[in-house]
Amino acid sequence: MLRTVLRSGGALLKNTQLTNQRLRLAPAQQRWASSLPMNTVVLFVPQQEAWVVERMGRFHRILEPGLNFLIPILDRIRYVQSLKEIVIDVPEQSAVSLDNVTLQIDGVLYLRILDPLKASYGVEDPEYAVTQLAQTTMRSELGKLTLDKVFRERESLNHNIVNSINQAAEDWGIKCLRYEIKDIHVPPRVKESMQMQVEAERRKRATVLESEGQREAAINVAEGCKQSQILASEGEKAEQINQAAGEAQAILAKAEAKSRAIKLLSEALAEQNGGAAASLSVAEQYVAAFSNLAKESNTLLLPANTSDITGMVTQAMSIYSTLAKPSGRLEALSSGTSEKQSEAPPSPSLSSQ
Repeated sequence: MLRTVLRSGGALLKNTQLTNQRLRLAPAQQRWASSLPMNTVVLFVPQQEAWVVERMGRFHRILEPGLNFLIPILDRIRYVQSLKEIVIDVPEQSAVSLDNVTLQIDGVLYLRILDPLKASYGVEDPEYAVTQLAQTTMRSELGKLTLDKVFRERESLNHNIVNSINQAAEDWGIKCLRYEIKDIHVPPRVKESMQMQVEAERRKRATVLESEGQREAAINVAEGCKQSQILASEGEKAEQINQAAGEAQAILAKAEAKSRAIKLLSEALAEQNGGAAASLSVAEQYVAAFSNLAKESNTLLLPANTSDITGMVTQAMSIYSTLAKPSGRLEALSSGTSEKQSEAPPSPSLSSQ
């Protein structure tokens, strides 16, 4: 009798502890929302549920969805396992990163029961066990990363936590599908330091971009000056080439014109009375030279007898006739010049106005 009472008290204490654990997880544990069904001989199991039946205290079988029959008194429904995906809210906890920064982090765990037998007899409370495992794994993974990498490698962190949970929960008949970190809270001072770091980084990027802009602007200006100088030199070169070509063509044109003029003059001199016409032209030019000499300079070079126009014309004609000889022009010119000097009147006098 005493042994029966002790067993009843132990069972009551155990049930009380389980109830307290289930109450802690009550918002996320849909598994404990309804009480265990009673054995009514004829039972209808809902879809996506597995009822674990014990016969005389030992595992007997798992009821499939639909119609099932049980023996009263001998058979008892011990566990009801939901085969749906279960969502568990992992409470907020503190963790220390690799660079000794204390973080407050929470998450959401998605899991599913694959083997109702292992989930019933492998662990006392599978959901609670998985939740504790998720918290410890999260602290362990955060301790391997610095604060900056925690924010950058959140996806990798979630993947590592899922792999660690699945390795441990394989014996419990549970598979962790996903783990998502909801919020990461850092201390206020660390948050201020992060803000200052972000502002400094942005100022640095702005300064670098501004300097790069100035550098590119200076390069563009230098390139523009270089191109303008090259174009100016090429234009000057083309201008000089064109000018030289024009001067060469002008010289050739003048030479051709002079050649044609000399040819025409020689032909004219070869005609009848050509010599007389040439003498008249030379005499006119000789007189015009003396008349223009007084206009262009203060000093006049006059012959001794300026009133003798006939003598001046005769002298000019003799000079022309000497130059017009077909051969020995240079000797005649030199001898004629010496004769003219000997026959000429006394050397002209200089008079200034």
